[in-house]
Amino acid sequence: MCEEFTLKNGLRVVTEYIPHFPSVSVGLWIGAGSMYETQEENGLSHFVEHMLFKSTQSRTTREIAVEMDAIGGQVNAFTSKECTCYYAKVIAEHLPRAMELLTDLLLNAKMDEEEFEKERGVILEEIAMCEDTPEDLVYDLLAEAYFGDHPLARPILGTHSQIASVTREALINYRRRHYRPDNTVLAIAGDFDRAQFAALAERLLGEWQAQGETVVPAPRTQAIAQVKLRRKDIEQTHICLAYPGVGQDDADLYPLSVMNNLLGGGMSSRLFQRIREEMGAAYSVYSFPSTYPNCGTLTIYAGTSPDMAQRVADELHEQIAALMRDGVTDEEFAMAKDQLRVSYILGLESSSSRMSSIGRSKLLRGKAVNPKEVIERIEAVTKQDTERVLREVFSRPFAASAVGRNVDSLRLL
Repeated sequence: MCEEFTLKNGLRVVTEYIPHFPSVSVGLWIGAGSMYETQEENGLSHFVEHMLFKSTQSRTTREIAVEMDAIGGQVNAFTSKECTCYYAKVIAEHLPRAMELLTDLLLNAKMDEEEFEKERGVILEEIAMCEDTPEDLVYDLLAEAYFGDHPLARPILGTHSQIASVTREALINYRRRHYRPDNTVLAIAGDFDRAQFAALAERLLGEWQAQGETVVPAPRTQAIAQVKLRRKDIEQTHICLAYPGVGQDDADLYPLSVMNNLLGGGMSSRLFQRIREEMGAAYSVYSFPSTYPNCGTLTIYAGTSPDMAQRVADELHEQIAALMRDGVTDEEFAMAKDQLRVSYILGLESSSSRMSSIGRSKLLRGKAVNPKEVIERIEAVTKQDTERVLREVFSRPFAASAVGRNVDSLRLL
């Protein structure tokens, strides 16, 4: 069961005590991601994340790395479109040490000029690596195609030109605006002493004060029906389609997730069985929903040979048309629904997944997710709900992207 409290500076804390877990996971969730950046700020959320692992007022870059290894377990961070998270997964006795390290990175990073220039080079290499990874590149192009000029269209890493020209002062100003106690959630799950943790949180974070404001962009509820292509001399053609989905708080997330499972969410799904097993036309073909604070997408992906690309693209549309025309069978609905329920339950077996669930939910939705409520909502989904949602999703405009040889001739819309 989750417990919540707020520090005197407005920082929200959400906890889940699970005594039978051998580990404890703690995370600092910041409302700073690419969807909150202006065009000129694109990539700064991710850049700040990198810089916080450099020197602090009391630790050198090497000392940070040594201490991370000494703690054992995992100490890391990630940036998404909606947030940035700094987290640690350790055994209970190392929790105070992990907390002290995470808060030192958060509050006392020096943002040194020399380290800034080094990390600029690292991020430029990361952007180049994305260019060399077609499955990553096709998703970035898909976001551009679907969201147009909306902030969600921008890549999390930023662009080469933007990162090459950004100044250290811009990075510091961005961090000052978004890294605030009222824009942060501290989440913990696993085996820990609740009273000691509350005192530790207040001691380490209670005096943190900051100023700034995070502006949530308006939702994008309708796709721009366009295609983004990138020619690359590679062995496969990578194809993506994006349809309008739902936001994080939308009740239709559950029937949408069931529909996704039967369409492309597993080995028994329609797309996998038809395109891979029957046609032998792709090794990788799947679909998945993405949710944001006020909108979402349903994405379909397939990687195939250039010679088979048009046939695979046509088959993706044919499988969607068949769903729209014939609806869902009782057997596949029951299987897809149970698959969703079981996968959610199995995902509750680690302290890190529990921490992520309550931390992300508290930051983005204002409340910690209740596993019992989620399971009840999954079980309440009907076949009629699923068919209604699939017709709503697939009757609206969609966007597409492709990367590979001769993609200019592909018909994707």
